[in-house]
Amino acid sequence: MNSRKIKTWAWVHKWSSLVCTVFMLLLCITGLPLIFHHEIGHLLGTEVEAPKMPASTPRISLDKVLEIAKAKHPDRVVQFASQPEDDDGLWFVTLTPTPEPTDDFKSVAVDARTGVVLAQPKFDEGFMYVMFKLHVDLFAGLAGKLFLGFMGLLLLVAIVSGVVLYSPFMRKLDFGTVRREKRPRLKWLDLHNLLGVVTLVWLFVVGSTGMINTWADLVIKYWQYDQLSALLTPYKNEPIVPAAERGSVQRSMDEAMQRTPGMKLSFIAFPGTSFSSPHHNTFFMRGNEPFTSKLLQPVLVDAKTAEVTAAPKMPWYLTALLVSQPLHFGDYGGMPMQIIWALLDIATIIVLGSGLYLWLKRGNTVPAKTTASGPATERAPPAASGPQPDPAPAMKVQA
Repeated sequence: MNSRKIKTWAWVHKWSSLVCTVFMLLLCITGLPLIFHHEIGHLLGTEVEAPKMPASTPRISLDKVLEIAKAKHPDRVVQFASQPEDDDGLWFVTLTPTPEPTDDFKSVAVDARTGVVLAQPKFDEGFMYVMFKLHVDLFAGLAGKLFLGFMGLLLLVAIVSGVVLYSPFMRKLDFGTVRREKRPRLKWLDLHNLLGVVTLVWLFVVGSTGMINTWADLVIKYWQYDQLSALLTPYKNEPIVPAAERGSVQRSMDEAMQRTPGMKLSFIAFPGTSFSSPHHNTFFMRGNEPFTSKLLQPVLVDAKTAEVTAAPKMPWYLTALLVSQPLHFGDYGGMPMQIIWALLDIATIIVLGSGLYLWLKRGNTVPAKTTASGPATERAPPAASGPQPDPAPAMKVQA
């Protein structure tokens, strides 16, 4: 590679890294507790669990469950109902002032066997909520998500440019060399390079899937326009089905289960909500395996007649979104995968922190080169002299 190309790549690497570093560091720090959100919930006593009963214990009707939940908030409408992946003895019912998307929601946890209200968990407060919101949208809604998505794109640019620059700037050192006998800055320089290379693939996967996740709201809107609009032509110009005219939700669920044998219920979106239509209860079914449990199959059931209208296959862009989530969260392989994700996240935090340290301590006399998952050398070649900082960020978590 000639000196001009090296200089161009170094410029791209420096500025893509500098712009996204602080935000990627924030995402790594907030993503770490989110990896263990279930375990932290148990420790804090905020995790809701149904009492142990024999597996053969009969379940009450879903209509009864919704009636019990709505009695707690009679002025609200039911938007969603869901069950935990590992516990079909519990229902979570989400109620809001209107069917429109909102952050003003109430949750009611109902025992699926007895109908007892176990809790009314507040998911919109506490430490984990703050971590989640900072990680997902910086408390700025869709604008915050898209901004973090752009930071993720800069991360990918920094990683690619760092890989390109690694060989020219590290050719005089053996791989993995950490010069501990030298001054602290040089040691951190080598450690930054080593951890950056070790976490390279993970950084790219987590960064790219995190970027895709920031598009979720837009992807779902496009899916409604692209796929659902044709299915809903017979219902055109009809208002949302009033609650009094709706058929049995239990019967609707039974029909959806029969349409998708071998699958389990993930969640239900009721008429007028962002994941459904004004005329349907939409049941999102999932697979039984750890990975396929993240791949959803929607089944649209007429809210009046409880008959299946359609079970459209997910388009490629929604499938890509759903596949990206387990790859990003690392929550499909149990505790071993969580531990691996946490260790890689910590390594990335070190890379980020060392990159910032190297930039702040670069000085005026010793040019420095640092990269995001790539090269950092104490003295640059003449063609690319000058400080080239680049902490390697990672985009993590979530939901």
